[in-house]
Amino acid sequence: MKDLCFLKSSLIAHRGVHNMEVPENSICAFKIALKKKYIIEFDVHLLKDNTVIVFHDDNLFRMTGINKNLCDCTYDDIKNLHLKNSNYKIPTLDEVLRLINGKVPIIIELKYDRKVGLLEKEVSKLLDNYNGLFCIKSFNPFIVRWFRKNRPKYIRGLLISDKHRTIIEKLCQSFIAGAICKPDFISCNYKLSDNKQILKYMKRIPVLAWTIKNGKNYQKYRDKFYNLIVENIDKL
Repeated sequence: MKDLCFLKSSLIAHRGVHNMEVPENSICAFKIALKKKYIIEFDVHLLKDNTVIVFHDDNLFRMTGINKNLCDCTYDDIKNLHLKNSNYKIPTLDEVLRLINGKVPIIIELKYDRKVGLLEKEVSKLLDNYNGLFCIKSFNPFIVRWFRKNRPKYIRGLLISDKHRTIIEKLCQSFIAGAICKPDFISCNYKLSDNKQILKYMKRIPVLAWTIKNGKNYQKYRDKFYNLIVENIDKL
């Protein structure tokens, strides 16, 4: 039986503790979260040379001003880029794991730019030797299924959105997705708090809600979910 209690040991810092001066998914954002002892949630992508980086978007433009897809980049292409005109650069997963080093739990969201199995293998190589509490999650049930088959001891979560932008996201809204990957927890948009499917999941497994950004929503949803993934933590 997997112990998921660490998922409610503190609030969950969405992409670290970031603000206008501190970019999301940056080493500084993670250092602030570490200092405050928050659970840290972040995103990972696979570059063309199989380097795993911590970054949310599949394109560099929003965070760096460079209009290029990550799957077309090597680490050499991106290593000197600065995040949002700051002095901070895009970290690798290896850097972030060495920084956190088990001090707080982490939640890693895997994006899906390429064939399922490529990013998952590279992430597993690093997590197999990681000494700390962690779990993985994804919108793609086939990514979660990969971990179910290849790393069954990992705690794995399925992300569910309130929107159907892709076939994958539509699939995630059905119980077929749960049957495919058998998640240990669900992470959903907080707007789904009264969704019948989510309420059914709540009877069986923990459900985390994203992304709470103000005190009003924090008060409204804090008791409806197992835990909350938040921004602007100090203002809640």
